[in-house]
Amino acid sequence: MLAPALVFLGPALLILVALVVYPIVATVIFSFQDRTGDGFVGLANYREMLTNSRILTAIRNNVIWVLVVPPVVTGIGLVFAVLTERITFGRAFKTIVFMPMAISLVAGGVIWRVVYEDDPDKGLLNAGVRAVGAIFSAPGAYVGAGPSEGLREDEGALVLADPVPAGSTVEIGLLRLGASDIPEGARPASVTQPADGAISGAVFRDFTPGEEGTRGELDAGEIGLPGVAVELRDAAGEVVARSTTDERGRFDVPSLPPGSYQVGLAASNFRAPFSGIEWLGPALVTPAIIAAYTWIWAGFAMVVIAAGLAAIPREVLEAARVDGAKEWQTFRYITVPLLAPVIAVVLITLVIYVLKVFDIVLVIAPSNVQDDANVIALEMYQTAFGARNLGLGSAVAVLLFLLVVPFMAINIRRFRAEQG
Repeated sequence: MLAPALVFLGPALLILVALVVYPIVATVIFSFQDRTGDGFVGLANYREMLTNSRILTAIRNNVIWVLVVPPVVTGIGLVFAVLTERITFGRAFKTIVFMPMAISLVAGGVIWRVVYEDDPDKGLLNAGVRAVGAIFSAPGAYVGAGPSEGLREDEGALVLADPVPAGSTVEIGLLRLGASDIPEGARPASVTQPADGAISGAVFRDFTPGEEGTRGELDAGEIGLPGVAVELRDAAGEVVARSTTDERGRFDVPSLPPGSYQVGLAASNFRAPFSGIEWLGPALVTPAIIAAYTWIWAGFAMVVIAAGLAAIPREVLEAARVDGAKEWQTFRYITVPLLAPVIAVVLITLVIYVLKVFDIVLVIAPSNVQDDANVIALEMYQTAFGARNLGLGSAVAVLLFLLVVPFMAINIRRFRAEQG
């Protein structure tokens, strides 16, 4: 009886030994050897692994991944699974949410690398942030303009150095403005005489083509700057009046109490446009990659939990509702406990996959921050094949194997319990 069994099991056992047992044993042996795999070094690789800053960063990041990703993805999947039972287009919703699982993690990483681009003209996320931010803090029309004579900078604003009494006329020139920086419709600057108790003036580009003008003074032919926000401040520095220049750069602030005022151009005129959040910088790269990974795996959690949800007897839920349980109480005390085995499977599966996360980190994280986003599997690859340190890379692989084995054992025990 044994011989026929060996005949049938032999090929499978041979494949198992060649593809599973031998690589594991060989990796353990190599972990005790030097970088070339020729000399025995004992526990030196393991000591270096526990003192190497790169590897410690990778371990720390993996801890963050394990603590954050499985519960977040499972929670999102649970919400989506319940939601698909309550909406009329549940099947279409499932398809859309599960769609990222149909692509590889490499392809998903490429997609999110573009989403996280710093340039708002390329990166979708920064484009959205810019669109929302422009509602509350629009960029100035004269970014890069500099002060001419008689102006000083004050927290981004440009203010005349000397106070101006009511009834005066002021001329405010700006430099570092090219022809392309002048708005359409701008006309030659001019100044009107103010009424009693008013301050009027002009804001202009302090440049006369082909001629020598006087800095800080309005010369013939100089262009007025429309749309400039002008502020008047009292002696305490508080803004007491505002005005905006017309197409000739003119402004007028009437009905001012007697006294002197500081005339200036608001900081909003020179506010730089939104240049993008550095999502893939050292501080945000790990949360950014986790968000992309969650986007991909939420569909898996939803589908598995939805299958478990469909298996719950409807009589139990209806009985709870008949007894007066509200929807939240039914969900908390009936649905979730009955789904506990399914949720546990999803959590453990995600923990195993998160411990082995590799390709999406390699694709999304730029080369200059890969040390900050490093994880154990990526460190194993870079050490063994990038730095050509076979011994240390094998030690990292053994560490990863030891971290995954307990969760695999839990899964196997659960499967056996369900079958028993």
